[in-house]
Amino acid sequence: MEKQATRDAYGEALVELGHLHNDIVVLDADLSSSTKTSGFAKTFPDRFFNAGIAEQNMIGMAAGLAAAGKTVFASSFAIFAAGRAFEQVRNSLAYANLNVKVCATHAGLTVGEDGGSHQAVEDIALMRAVPNMCVVVPADGPSTKAALFKLYERQGPAYLRLGRPAVPKIYNDKTDIVIGKGIELRTGKDAAIIACGIMVQKSLQAARLLAEEGIEVTVVDMHTVKPIDKELIIRLAKDTGAILTAEEHSIIGGLGSAVAETAAADFPVLVERLGINDIFGQSATPDQLLEHYGLTVQDITEKIHLLLIKKKG
Repeated sequence: MEKQATRDAYGEALVELGHLHNDIVVLDADLSSSTKTSGFAKTFPDRFFNAGIAEQNMIGMAAGLAAAGKTVFASSFAIFAAGRAFEQVRNSLAYANLNVKVCATHAGLTVGEDGGSHQAVEDIALMRAVPNMCVVVPADGPSTKAALFKLYERQGPAYLRLGRPAVPKIYNDKTDIVIGKGIELRTGKDAAIIACGIMVQKSLQAARLLAEEGIEVTVVDMHTVKPIDKELIIRLAKDTGAILTAEEHSIIGGLGSAVAETAAADFPVLVERLGINDIFGQSATPDQLLEHYGLTVQDITEKIHLLLIKKKG
């Protein structure tokens, strides 16, 4: 299966967008070779600015450029973009509703050996809580590119969450997405799995294994965590009576919280959350970490089995 890192797709899409739109400006915090903004820097040196190891200043610069009419893409690692620069993201970008897309790479446990200090597992929760902020977590390379093009068209601040390792491609280069609308990749009546990021592919694999047992589950790529697709969540709640969320993020404040809040408010139903259980990461390979924290295909199938037992009462 062909693989591509979402950060690589982001770098490629930036260059394509740069050729199409002269108003685009890209900022980075001295990590352009890792965030993949280096391609834009080489192609459009007059529209690229390295702010250095100063993420707060980078966001301030981005706000000023956006206020002057530019469309700004600002990149760093997720732990810095969402964490270190939170005040500036909140007050300089979102409060003023400025057109800056914070594109954060190296999110989640799959940063791997860099360890818990660099593994952002709270960033969706932080960004989702900020008014005016749109939060997008693409599942693969093609959907990352599609999301970037749509975020360019969408006015206002956004947070695009990207990963470090190469991941299997689910979509193709003709893929289109709609911000705020989940994608139903598989349909089943027994339960629904709503996933984002790397957990979408794992959810599809789990669904195929479950089908061999006669259990049919719906799988949704909820690439936009905010604004969440409430209509789809409510429909799945009514159709299946049981929902499992899956994310490479804390179960507190992320996709699982957004889905549970929606279901509780509009159509109460069983909701189980698969994610990181209110704990920090640690240093190991990505695969070792995903296994240790219970984010594997087998973990998804086991969660579905337990969910169906609860559903039967």
